[in-house]
Amino acid sequence: MKYAIVGTGGRHAMFRKAITETHADKNELVALCDVNATRLALSASKVPDPGGNGIATYPAEDFSHMLDEQKPDGVVVTVPDYLHHEYIVAALKAGHDVLTEKPMTVDLDKLRAILEAQAESGKSLKVTFNYRYTPARTQLKDILMSGAIGEIEAVDFRWYLDRVHGADYFRRWHRYKEKSGGLLVHKSTHHFDLMNWWVNSTPKTVSANGKRAFYTPEMAKELGLEDHGPRCHGCPVFDKCDYRLDLANDAALRELYLDAEDDDGYERDKCVFADDITIEDTMQVQVRYANDVFLNYTLCAYSPWEGLEIKFHGTKGELTHRHVEVHGVFGGERDKAVQDNMTTTLHVAGKRPEQIEVWEGEGDHGGADPVMLGYLFDPEGVEPDRYNRASTHKEGAWSILTGIAANAAIAEGRTVDVDAMLAAAGISLER
Repeated sequence: MKYAIVGTGGRHAMFRKAITETHADKNELVALCDVNATRLALSASKVPDPGGNGIATYPAEDFSHMLDEQKPDGVVVTVPDYLHHEYIVAALKAGHDVLTEKPMTVDLDKLRAILEAQAESGKSLKVTFNYRYTPARTQLKDILMSGAIGEIEAVDFRWYLDRVHGADYFRRWHRYKEKSGGLLVHKSTHHFDLMNWWVNSTPKTVSANGKRAFYTPEMAKELGLEDHGPRCHGCPVFDKCDYRLDLANDAALRELYLDAEDDDGYERDKCVFADDITIEDTMQVQVRYANDVFLNYTLCAYSPWEGLEIKFHGTKGELTHRHVEVHGVFGGERDKAVQDNMTTTLHVAGKRPEQIEVWEGEGDHGGADPVMLGYLFDPEGVEPDRYNRASTHKEGAWSILTGIAANAAIAEGRTVDVDAMLAAAGISLER
């Protein structure tokens, strides 16, 4: 398979490596495309043994020309979320299969354009939800499929981002809701996709509350940082800010962003306490699914630790999973949890709780990435997937609709009927 990648920021490297190294025997990278010439050249320089004059590179305005000239079988889209639809639609209409980073897009208008282009072209559109492939999350699916807790009736799901990871969403383009859909779309699409997959259903009604409580100008004053600048680089309170990002002293970030600023003006280290941020950092969502499963969901982006807690309530018992990814941030360093950091408990009614040995794997995202990339780039070399983890445009759409509906619920103070929301947007989507 021949691939082209559009978007050469931090997220594309996983796909580039899979195509040019891990699964290079069955795949070929024929081109790279980006708006930023420095990042484009940097990515091209990391392609091993490209041969000839090196990997072909194209500026973003020549994307269509790249497709015509290189004729890739598939296009990998790893541009910022709010631009996904432009490249997905163009590639589909040009007759190419597409593989896109999550979320598939950020709002209903862009979603409609993507779904129409896919229907018209008949080409494949896959969305990469690596969380489905994490061994521990797959194990939860396995236990639920076994019927061990009977019929799933309700779920409590809490996700915690620490004050390094969480803060990072408030300094990048993600901090503007029109560009990321807010954390309920950009981040939570992973979690809502897991829910759709775990309970084998899709959202019917959604209500939500959300606010920006921590990453605010008021908090900057409380922390003695009221004299902060617009960004970390050159900030007058840099040395005393626990939330600073030091681009100059991080080699990877420096070459990827600081050295590339003159090309497009993108600043990777905006102040997390700026007054123009439009996304929330504290969110709670309630969902009723089409099969009448209930969900209570919380996302906090300034927790003292990082990880998740989930409890499935079933007619025969409960299934509980807890994963501590980071114990906390101490002296600016994240204390990452690497041993005994995951627990899964099965408690069947009438029996004592049973501690289940958690499935583990090796590689990024808890062992998820190597498994997912194998299914994407070497499907003949892996076993048939009994868990149905692959995600098409349909799963990609349903994964973002909970967050889009939750954003509407927060803005309008009402419970959102998802079917009515889709109908009003002119979108037809099979459940």
